Amino acid sequence: MKAIVVPKFGGPEVMQYMDMDKPSISSTQVLIRVVATSVNYADIKTRYGNKGEGKFPFIPGLDCAGVVEEVGKDVVHLKAGQRVIAFPKSGSYAEFAAAEEYMTFPIPNGVDFHTAAACPIVLFTSYKLLADVARIEKGETVLVHAASGGIGTTAIQLAKLLGARKVIGTVGSEAKVAAAINAGADDVIVRESEDFIQKVNELTGGNGVDVILDSIAGDVAAGSLKCLAKFGRMVNFGNASGVAGEFNTSELHNSSRAVLGFSFGTTRKHRPHQVSQIAERALPFLEKGQINLQIGRIFPLAEAEQANRFVESRESTGKILLDVSHGVSN
Repeated sequence: MKAIVVPKFGGPEVMQYMDMDKPSISSTQVLIRVVATSVNYADIKTRYGNKGEGKFPFIPGLDCAGVVEEVGKDVVHLKAGQRVIAFPKSGSYAEFAAAEEYMTFPIPNGVDFHTAAACPIVLFTSYKLLADVARIEKGETVLVHAASGGIGTTAIQLAKLLGARKVIGTVGSEAKVAAAINAGADDVIVRESEDFIQKVNELTGGNGVDVILDSIAGDVAAGSLKCLAKFGRMVNFGNASGVAGEFNTSELHNSSRAVLGFSFGTTRKHRPHQVSQIAERALPFLEKGQINLQIGRIFPLAEAEQANRFVESRESTGKILLDVSHGVSN
């Protein structure tokens, strides 16, 4: 099979498009013929060595959409020929991927492969952040940082579906405003030219927002507490800035506010049973057409280097995909 292989830590240039053996599967796994996969920031961090020691060579990629090619003897709920999304153990930048049955889910009827490939990380993460970690309540206001990205545009829509009264987004540049507006943000703040703290407080009548989703950390996380309402919850789920955010505990207890952390990767690794629970609750939004997953651009698998460069440039909006279609139709 053709695959993208990382032989050592480094920039996008270290990735190689080459022939590899198909992954073998255990009795509890399925072999998936990949139709499309997505590019995630976690892929980039792993390639640079920011996620710990690497076992080389490895195939990057966290999620995919495709067709079940083969099932292990102990697989119960999946069968060959079924359209699925999955979180493979073997990486997903490849023509074939192996995944555990409990990390593989049928694609809802009427959902095409590209939409399905854009779904797993962004929809599952957004739902978990809002519904379970932040415990959003009807009528609350929400601030979504990095609002033009895959998770940002999905979280904006989900927040509204889960009852948010107002959703405010922040983006890094004017060029990204449209993506957040198209996703349904009521207001969008450009952080490079506006003081988001002041603007959020103005938009909320000085009360601040009830929920903040932060994947940037650094000064953005520290500043966010200055526009978080009493009893509000800020969830940090990344550090795209590369810098840790700092705050004083006195900023929390008197106001009954909370700072929470979440990692979907940690959840998949240590509490995998929760992934099935998330899928059961989140996928119906996609099946009913209530969520419009924004796809910024689709690259062929062979151009994974260019796709990674595009994501690293911070110029991308929505979800960036790699097409591995084999001519498979939706």
